[in-house]
Amino acid sequence: MIYSLLKPAFFVLDPERAHGLALRALQYCPGSKVQAGGPLSMNLAGLTFPNPVGLAAGFDKDGEAPDGILRAGFGFAEVGSITPRPQAGNPRPRLFRLVEDRAVINRMGFNNGGAEAAAHRLAARQNRPGIVGINIGANKDSEDRVADYAQMTRIMAPLASYLTVNISSPNTPGLRALQDESALTELLDAVIEARGTCAAPIFLKVAPDLEPADIDAISRIAMDRKLGALIVSNTTISRPALRSTQARETGGLSGAPLKSLALTRLRDFRKATGGQMPLIGVGGIATAEDAWERITAGASLIQLYSAMVYEGPGIARKITKGLEQMLKQSGFSHLSEAVGAA
Repeated sequence: MIYSLLKPAFFVLDPERAHGLALRALQYCPGSKVQAGGPLSMNLAGLTFPNPVGLAAGFDKDGEAPDGILRAGFGFAEVGSITPRPQAGNPRPRLFRLVEDRAVINRMGFNNGGAEAAAHRLAARQNRPGIVGINIGANKDSEDRVADYAQMTRIMAPLASYLTVNISSPNTPGLRALQDESALTELLDAVIEARGTCAAPIFLKVAPDLEPADIDAISRIAMDRKLGALIVSNTTISRPALRSTQARETGGLSGAPLKSLALTRLRDFRKATGGQMPLIGVGGIATAEDAWERITAGASLIQLYSAMVYEGPGIARKITKGLEQMLKQSGFSHLSEAVGAA
């Protein structure tokens, strides 16, 4: 209700400024963190998620508000992407609302304050409850991106509930080339070695813009390396039919227009992995029905971001309440029974 009153004022502001204000407000979000143990709790990669609804990376790039995110009703928060050194990202404007399409285009470019500042902040909350994943990336001007990911793993793995290797952002030139088979093998081997004895599971975030051969190779490598999960998917560089005049902006498209592509890609990875690799569904999820569709297609968890721009932080509790109702109607006693049921 509060967000619905404030939303017109937020939408008058430049999107990036509005995002900054929302992030600061969320640090003081009232409420209590969701407790695990109910029919929506999910076990994945050795972690117990109190509900399957997470906030995707990109909202809290520097790990400033994970506890506020959890108090808003999210089952987990993923912060980042964080790079070894601070970087300003791409020139502004770089964030665009496509209101008519309930979508967002961004070309932020991994803008963040760097590993040292984020690690200090995240270490201060380390003994607090709640699942907080850390999404890691490489600096744009890095001469050795594999070394960047290894360095970030050594720094962040001890502070993370799980670690996400992000090689799927379209806004760092050449980054998606790390999804190629030989490059991905080298990268993951370096990350696994850098993790050492740390218990944090490793997740891999992939793009939706993949060919069938890419999907098969990524699935095989992820299973061979015993990754904790695949996050499917990041933003898309494709452009479905859009109404907004800002649809011509370059960058990654997220929100409602990504829904069909992201769902298809999730089904592709479910098939390629034979249901043996946990999947996290992302892209165009805005309702409990969207979340249920992704779960029955094979996702154990879901994440959202763009929908919160339009619905506010109350969206997490709204979706979990809807999932509880749908679970009762389905005849399943626990949400885990619905994973892949379609």
